[in-house]
Amino acid sequence: MDIDLFSDIVRNLITRNDEVALPGLGTFVSELMPSTFSDKGYTINPPYRRLSFRQRWNEDDTLLIDFYSQANGTDAQTTRKILGDFIDGLRETLKTKKAVQLPGLGRLRATKENTFFFIADEELDIYPYGFGLEPISLKTHEETPEEVSSAVQQLQQIVSDPEPAAEPEPAAEPVQETGRRLSWSAILLIVIGAVLLALVIFAVVARICPGIFDSILYTPEELQIINYPLR
Repeated sequence: MDIDLFSDIVRNLITRNDEVALPGLGTFVSELMPSTFSDKGYTINPPYRRLSFRQRWNEDDTLLIDFYSQANGTDAQTTRKILGDFIDGLRETLKTKKAVQLPGLGRLRATKENTFFFIADEELDIYPYGFGLEPISLKTHEETPEEVSSAVQQLQQIVSDPEPAAEPEPAAEPVQETGRRLSWSAILLIVIGAVLLALVIFAVVARICPGIFDSILYTPEELQIINYPLR
């Protein structure tokens, strides 16, 4: 097996599956990414599938083995040996050269600590359902003649057949406001009456008992000074 055939197999499988395990090396993972905005919100990018690599694998995942066996007519044991030898060589190349090019997919790379990661090709497309979808720029969008005609017809319909204006509802009688004004008037009359009554009582008491208010307003010493006879 060569690197081109291996890349084609992985690409074929990852287009139809979310994960493809490479026993002894890791797992390719495909994730559906939703539509996004760019260019300050003026461009709508279509959904796509993002391909990444995780340095873990499931020993029970036989997707790669089954595909190779069916495509080449080999038994499972022979296929495991072929794929195992190739993946072992791939891992050793990563450890020594720190990079492996997978044609049509991208590059597998390794850090100094031999942590493997993947960089996808910029033109990689593993989302068949997104075929033909392109970014839409809101800056350059021009209305089609059909859209303009439809908008004009709607405007003409609104102008020629306007909806009748709703008749204004009769104003409610200000019963509550009138009652409130009457209440304040009654209170004002009561206050004025109470003041007048107090003045009348004061005048009567002062005439009958002229000294009673002096005893309330002044002390005995002050009264003695006030009532002191002048010679």
